[in-house]
Amino acid sequence: MRIRVTRTGGLAGISRRAELDTSARTDAPHVHALAREAMASGLRTPTFGVPDGFHYEITVDGRTVHCADPRLTESQRELVSLVLREGA
Repeated sequence: MRIRVTRTGGLAGISRRAELDTSARTDAPHVHALAREAMASGLRTPTFGVPDGFHYEITVDGRTVHCADPRLTESQRELVSLVLREGA
């Protein structure tokens, strides 16, 4: 599974993007479950949360959803954090 996260917005307005391939990960089942939950609760059109908050675009195997702070679900928050921290 290929997961891409793009984060935009924030106080400085700097975009950040990372991609994670789960094929060689030992925690792949957990990451896949997070991705399924995050995708199920995301929106198909861009959404905006609070001023100066972050906006996220999550793409899993070609399907994209959108979410924004402060209304991220726990699975979205964990997935976004993981991909931005460990992805390339």
